[in-house]
Amino acid sequence: MSRALTDLQIFKAEFFRALAHPVRIRILEELRGGPRTVHALQEALGLDQPSVSQQLAVLRVKNLVVATKAGTSVSYAVRDPLIHDLLMVARTIFNNRLVDTQAMLKALTKERERAS
Repeated sequence: MSRALTDLQIFKAEFFRALAHPVRIRILEELRGGPRTVHALQEALGLDQPSVSQQLAVLRVKNLVVATKAGTSVSYAVRDPLIHDLLMVARTIFNNRLVDTQAMLKALTKERERAS
């Protein structure tokens, strides 16, 4: 395996690790509508300021969001709008898996009914 491929795999893993927290995903989903302040994100998510700020810091370090200061207020926005496409694709994959699981559950239920 070449070193460049290894570096790319590490980069990808770090990227997905940054997404591997439910609050961070919720923040990114909230930012789909445009920039939001920490206070607005707190209210939308029903979380306290330290929790939101901690997760925003991770997203900022991983370059997934950018911060813009206006006076005393800081607004956050998604750095690359394609992140929303990625989250939509993930949602579609999860939905497909749920549909498959529901189909298996129905088949099991029918099988159990026939056995009774």
